[in-house]
Amino acid sequence: MSALLGADEPAPVELLRAEGASPFLLTADHAGRLIPRALGDLGVTAAERARHIGWDIGIAGVTRRLSAALDAAAVLQRYSRLVIDCNRKPGMGSAFVTLSEATRVPGNEGLDEPAKAARVAEIFAPYHDAIERLIEARARTVYVAMHSFTPIYLDRARPMHVAVLYNRKPRFAKLLAGLLRAEAGLVVGENAPYQLGDDTDYGVPAHAEARGLECVEIEIRQDLIAREDGQAEWAARLARLLPRALAALDEQAEA
Repeated sequence: MSALLGADEPAPVELLRAEGASPFLLTADHAGRLIPRALGDLGVTAAERARHIGWDIGIAGVTRRLSAALDAAAVLQRYSRLVIDCNRKPGMGSAFVTLSEATRVPGNEGLDEPAKAARVAEIFAPYHDAIERLIEARARTVYVAMHSFTPIYLDRARPMHVAVLYNRKPRFAKLLAGLLRAEAGLVVGENAPYQLGDDTDYGVPAHAEARGLECVEIEIRQDLIAREDGQAEWAARLARLLPRALAALDEQAEA
C-alpha cells in the first residue's frame, strides 16, 4: 500500500525513448511541480508554487524536444522540488526545504522520519532507479543533467544566459562551454550561478562521476525558456552543440 501517492495520481517518472540510439542520457530532476494529494499545498500559495522554488521553469519542454531531436533517452521527475529535491541526498536538510529563497514551506516543518521515508520511497527512489536501469542497459552514456535558473535570486541578478557545471569530469563540459560561447550574443557561465559538488548535487555525482562517465549539468535562464518558442530554440541549439562537443572529445581521445 502506498503511504503517499494515490493509485490515480501520476507516477513520479516520465521516461522518453528508453531505446534511443543516442549516447546522451538526459535527466530533469525538477521538471514538474505536482504535489501529492495527501500533502495538500504544503502551506505554499499557488503563485509561489508556480515560481522557481517549485520547479525548474521551462526545462521539461526543452528536455522533451531535445530528446526527440537527438533520439536520446530522457528521464523527467514530475513532482515539485518542494516535496523532495531529487538533486539532493535524502539525508541532507536541503532535500526537504523549510525555507526556499524567502518563502516558508510549512508542510515541511517538523517532518518525522516516516514522512521523509515515504517521499524517498515513492518519488526519489523510482526516479533514480529509472536512471540507474538505463545506464546499466547501455553500452555508452554521456550524462546530461538539465536544469534552469531564475534570472533574479534574492534581488540579485544573474547576467548569464546559460551555465555549464562540472566537477570531477570537466572535459566534455568545457568543450560544450566553448561551443556555447561561439554562439552570437550568449553570456555563458562555468560553475556559476551554481557550483556542482557532492554537497549541492546528487544526480551527476551518484550516476555519472561514480561510474567515470562523461557528463555535464546545463542550467538555462528561465526567462529564455518560459515559453514554447524559447524551449524550441534552446533544444535546437543543444541538439547541434552536444554532438559537436562529443565529437571533439572523441577526437581528443584518439589523438
